[in-house]
Amino acid sequence: MPAEKPQQSGLRFEQAAQWLFDAHARRERFRALPAELAPRSVRDAYGIQDAFVALRAARLGAIGGYKIALSTPQMQKFVGVDSPQAGVMLGKTLLRSPARVRAADYVRLIVEFEIAIEIGEPLPAADAPFPRERLAGAVGAVMAALELADDRDADYAELPRHPLHLICDNAWNEGAVLGEPVRAWRDLDLATIRGVASVNGRTIGEGRGADALGHPLNALGWVANHLAESGRALMRGDVVITGSLVPTRAVKAGDTVQFSLDGLGAVELTVD
Repeated sequence: MPAEKPQQSGLRFEQAAQWLFDAHARRERFRALPAELAPRSVRDAYGIQDAFVALRAARLGAIGGYKIALSTPQMQKFVGVDSPQAGVMLGKTLLRSPARVRAADYVRLIVEFEIAIEIGEPLPAADAPFPRERLAGAVGAVMAALELADDRDADYAELPRHPLHLICDNAWNEGAVLGEPVRAWRDLDLATIRGVASVNGRTIGEGRGADALGHPLNALGWVANHLAESGRALMRGDVVITGSLVPTRAVKAGDTVQFSLDGLGAVELTVD
């Protein structure tokens, strides 16, 4: 098969993004893109993601941050990939705790329990790859967070057959609920911080900061270096959520979700 010209691949990305956008609007179950629109490489998948995010931005605002998905070896193996994946968070989807959302606005709302990092100093692409000290110096604040995602009732057993399609669909991100930013975080050991998740007052799991990619700064570095590969940068005020410390949880109307982190406070979501 001859290689696609840039304008051809760009058109295919836009068509794939429109297909995804329409599937969301029709509240369809998550499924693989049609073969003629499917990504042929990781680069293709992020090209489709960019086009899809651009369509959503008209309603949900400009980029407000990024997420890392599949941040554990177990989840990577489950989906059939050997590295994490990134997604974009749009400004109007970033909520402050305590927050409320409607279950009816999602096909199937799922939440993840994370450490979020607010960027205080830019990390320009020209400076990549970023050493740990540089990453730490760029952190303006750290806080508890709940990622909001919509798996659209996906058949998880099918994911390994199309491992790049999760990237195209922006890693299912629908935003995040952010706790109070902690700017005096440097005396905390982010790797050993304990997080406890609960639903309706019942503990459902706990984890440590090291459970996602070994350390939150490792996740931050992965996102920063990923962006730099395409000439982009983390900017002051961007928020990066660094991977779930507790297994993902599906929630429904009537649920109250809480996640607390030692030294970083708590975050709360009510689902109506």
